[in-house]
Amino acid sequence: MFTPMPEKPASVSWLWTQVLTCWKNLTAMSICLIIFALALLLDYMKRRKKCDRCPPGPAPLPFIGNILWFNRKNPSESFRQVSSGSISSEINTLFTFSYILQVEKIFGPIFLVQAGWQNFVIINGFKLTKEALGSKAEDFIERPALPLIFLLGRTKKYEVFLYYLGIILATSHNGWREQKRFCVSTLKTFGMGKKTLEKKVCEEAWYLCSELKSKEGSPFDPKISIFNATGNIISTLAFGDRFEYHDETFLKLIHSTEEILKDLTRMVPEIVFARSWFSYLPGPHQKIKKHYDNFTAVLKIMVDEHKKTRDPTFPRDLIDAFLEEIEKAKGNPETSFGEENLIHLMIDLFAAGTDTTSVTLLWGLLKMILYPEVQKRVQEEIDMVIGRIKSPTMEDQSKLPYTNAVIHEIQRYADIAPTTIPYMTYRDTEVANFVIPKATVVICHLSSVLKDETMWEKPHDFYPEHFLDANGKFIKREAFLPFSAGRRACTGEQLAKTELFIFFTTLLQHFTFCIPENCPKPTEERIYAVTVTPAPFQLCAIPR
Repeated sequence: MFTPMPEKPASVSWLWTQVLTCWKNLTAMSICLIIFALALLLDYMKRRKKCDRCPPGPAPLPFIGNILWFNRKNPSESFRQVSSGSISSEINTLFTFSYILQVEKIFGPIFLVQAGWQNFVIINGFKLTKEALGSKAEDFIERPALPLIFLLGRTKKYEVFLYYLGIILATSHNGWREQKRFCVSTLKTFGMGKKTLEKKVCEEAWYLCSELKSKEGSPFDPKISIFNATGNIISTLAFGDRFEYHDETFLKLIHSTEEILKDLTRMVPEIVFARSWFSYLPGPHQKIKKHYDNFTAVLKIMVDEHKKTRDPTFPRDLIDAFLEEIEKAKGNPETSFGEENLIHLMIDLFAAGTDTTSVTLLWGLLKMILYPEVQKRVQEEIDMVIGRIKSPTMEDQSKLPYTNAVIHEIQRYADIAPTTIPYMTYRDTEVANFVIPKATVVICHLSSVLKDETMWEKPHDFYPEHFLDANGKFIKREAFLPFSAGRRACTGEQLAKTELFIFFTTLLQHFTFCIPENCPKPTEERIYAVTVTPAPFQLCAIPR
């Protein structure tokens, strides 16, 4: 039997009628305003400060946070301005448009900025950096997840992009500890910190000197020669032998490394703001994959050759040692030893080991032609202690206090890595009585350490006496942290120190460097890339 539907109460019918009437009267603009208001509400809920004791910082804009404030040409300057409360009206160039963010108060040495909905804590100055990376180093061992890694092919699916990240970007959950132990032990096995590797660096220094002698005193840009020399040290460790400077394979590796670093420069914001939605925007990061694939193709050929010729009982280099670890780890699904990760580890070592040392040496040569009195004093000390025939060794370092001081001052003043690679807090922690919640991205501003006015007599001048006492003896300085600090400090620090001392001392032992005649004096302009390089310059290498 059919039962009629009960009639709606008059009040409900009236309300429904009013709703329909309002909906019909809404314009497209009104709907957009409502959606925008809801989006702003969502933005506010996502952006709310997580605790009352979090570090202060500039007020973020809806949806984009402080992204417009970030200066891509000079990220270090951005951090310095906020920490001092002196953000000026300079034009920022993050996404090809300008934005001026006025800051009315001083935020101090630790502050918080936002990109999208991701929080970033910036730590400035030696005192706080020492606290974070010293006594609380274990709290800062993580790396943030980088969606851009998927673009480079370091994983097949985004859901598992945490795997196969080499060593620099690896997290503590995907093999960083395992890979760091392998790198440290293997580098020591193949001579890091020992006479065997030191001898190879000395031999490469002689090849570099021969290359410079071939210029016959004519003006030239030293960049390529320096990069080739330092690249060969990494090649010796990774591939078991050096290359001739004009070898086609070697030139491909050097060129691909340079192009990758150039492309990375153009995507600094995407790297720094790694976990925000900005990582997915179209841009120069799409171009990097081409050079990355070229680099990978060369390395895969070398790995295949090693697989055919290696002797398990006698590893020749890092590739042989890694392939042996792969064999040992077969059947272990949680291991980080795999052929894909071998490629990425080689890229990390080759790129990081070549670029940083080369750029520091370039700054050193630039300083020598700009400060000829310093160059002359270094040469006099070398002549008196070593002479012009014997090759410098690390045993000579303690006998050459002024030369050692000059090398350290070059590193401090050049300041080639203004910030650390982003960390991510492993757990809730405190710095300077501010709370930094777990999974917060943290960047330490190393420039503020190397030029901390409370730690250095003349922080903004090139002053080798920073590392000499009243008697002219070399002294270590607590705020000298060019290799960073903590658990994530540079794995190849000892190798870099060996290269810097032997290359620099050998070059000044055999050449006097000067500005070419009728050429303008080179500038000390700083070009901000993955590392801070000097503007291109030419010099003359006059044999002594």
